[in-house]
Amino acid sequence: MKVEILAPVGGREQLTAAQRAGADAVYLGTRNFNARRNAENFDSEGLSEVVSACHLQGVRVHVTFNTLLSDGELAPAIEEIRRIAASGVDAVIVQDLAVARLFREHCPSLEMHASTQMAIHNAEGALEAYDLGFRRVVLARELSLEEIRAIRARVPDDLALEAFVHGALCVSLSGACYLSSMIGGRSGNRGLCAQPCRLDFKCRGRDHVLSLKDMSYVEHIRELADAGVCSFKIEGRMKGPAYVAAAVHACRVALDGGKPDMEQLETIFSRSGFTDGYLTGNINASMFGTRTKEDAVSAASAEKETAELIRNVYQSVGLDASLILTPEKPSKLVISDGKNTVTAEGAVPIVPRTAATDRETALKNLSKTGGTPYFISSFDFSNLSGLMLPPSAENALRREALEKLSDIRSKVTPHAYTESPLVLPEEKPHTSPALWLKALDPSQLDFDFEAERVILPAEKLTKELVSLYGSRLIAELPPVSFEKDHERLDKIFSHLDTLGMKDCMVNNIGLLRAAKDHGFTPHGDFGLNIYNSLSLAEYERLGLVSAVVSFELSAHDIEHLGGNLPRGIIGYGRLPLMRLRSCPGRSAKGCGKCEGHLTLVDRLGVEFPVACDGRRYSTLYNSLPLYTADRMPRGIDYSVMSFTFETAEEAERIYRKYIGGFPPRIERTYGLYYRETK
Repeated sequence: MKVEILAPVGGREQLTAAQRAGADAVYLGTRNFNARRNAENFDSEGLSEVVSACHLQGVRVHVTFNTLLSDGELAPAIEEIRRIAASGVDAVIVQDLAVARLFREHCPSLEMHASTQMAIHNAEGALEAYDLGFRRVVLARELSLEEIRAIRARVPDDLALEAFVHGALCVSLSGACYLSSMIGGRSGNRGLCAQPCRLDFKCRGRDHVLSLKDMSYVEHIRELADAGVCSFKIEGRMKGPAYVAAAVHACRVALDGGKPDMEQLETIFSRSGFTDGYLTGNINASMFGTRTKEDAVSAASAEKETAELIRNVYQSVGLDASLILTPEKPSKLVISDGKNTVTAEGAVPIVPRTAATDRETALKNLSKTGGTPYFISSFDFSNLSGLMLPPSAENALRREALEKLSDIRSKVTPHAYTESPLVLPEEKPHTSPALWLKALDPSQLDFDFEAERVILPAEKLTKELVSLYGSRLIAELPPVSFEKDHERLDKIFSHLDTLGMKDCMVNNIGLLRAAKDHGFTPHGDFGLNIYNSLSLAEYERLGLVSAVVSFELSAHDIEHLGGNLPRGIIGYGRLPLMRLRSCPGRSAKGCGKCEGHLTLVDRLGVEFPVACDGRRYSTLYNSLPLYTADRMPRGIDYSVMSFTFETAEEAERIYRKYIGGFPPRIERTYGLYYRETK
């Protein structure tokens, strides 16, 4: 596959910067349904103009449609799809499976890319996306080069892999961060992340332990290309044109085999420098950094230096040109960009009084393509009769030919759009919700209880537990499974087979695929980010037999979800706010004697517990547990009580209060179920 540099575009100035610095493609959002809703973005009606200008220069346009949608937003989303189809864009970037379904139904010719928000960390996730109609996967930013190479080896050749190579780096796995929504009601999954992770969270004597340095894999671009990545993505739709120009230029230099000016790139924008920790596997305390006053002062002066990068139009379109001079016939110039061929005819060449027009002179005049995206890459010259064509006539031929070619290249070709009404699955009646219990450790459930289902970590299951809970038992797969953990996952499934287990809990599409491939019955957890009725229906089609819906949904939206798939909520528990591959408690020397539990403290003194999963990744939990027994959202089939750090005695006490519908004797939160969210 042809490789590309993919630039972030938040507005018109950034678009110009990306084009002139040498980007092969840009990604941008309309005013709705994109993960950077606070950027300038573009009116969907003006997309055709953007596409025309970009296609003239050989630049592809990808539109971000990468947020979760509620049922009430699906009809407006269809209208947005219609406008996007009419604009002739090259691809759309999607997170919500409902949105993917709408694009397949209404605009099947438009290429879909699986957003990094879909949390694709392994080949199974990529394969599931492929079967859903995606033809490119934006890989999780936390993967190593070896993991990327392994994924490439296990997926179809026509599934393209895209990877971020420069820009801001979230400490949480993409699509698995709920910190902003829980703290301030601004959801990253809804395009409104307030970046609270950049605030001063402390742990073990260190500050800002949730703020990572910006990533930069610019110097590794050729290695990534060799590993099978075809698109090198720059983060930064909220950044200015100088940043876009500098990042694109650095990537272009590196891709062409040169040495990029990393010092200039760091000066333009960084957070105490860059990190390549995930790519190289050096995941340690050196990855963390903040934006300092010195960083900001340096950036102000460096921006002036980038002006030269975008002074002129980047000439990226090579032309095959042929000039034919024949006696008593109009001169003829034929040019081709490899796809389109045009011909211009001009003055009749004359018998020269002195020298005939030679190849070198003609090429010199025809190569005066400044201010256009064109350059002459090959030139054929025919002047067998030794004729002469004045330079003015050659210039006229060039102008006419380039104008004709530009008219063709800038013409927008809309995608076919199929009209069909939006039909949401009907709401079904719900009885009083059943109770499901979930625990990080089986010992937490060492008390008498009644529950329809019991969810325990797959690796902690034993024959005794299977005998105790019988068909009620669901094995929870690790919420995250990186490509390097492939063997671990196989061992887990083998262990469950030995125990006679068939039900398991999955948190992303990769685990869903793996469960199905191994013959297990999958139940969906909150990590699938199910936010609407169509998404529920899609997951039912994919084989889920139940699903915990997103805890970012309001109680009202939960109540009106349609469809037949049994759905539940987290009714009690400390909500997992982040999944972290770069542990905030890890020192420069590594994990040391850490037993896997630590506490983060924010600037207000609020404590957030963190638990580690075998030094593979950590989970940051909310400071307070969610508790809904005395204010239960309606329209659900079951409520999950999730025990994390409680002892068996504490769990039993809370359980008794919960089943009685009483308020707990602990400080708690109702979460987002009863709070206005955007």
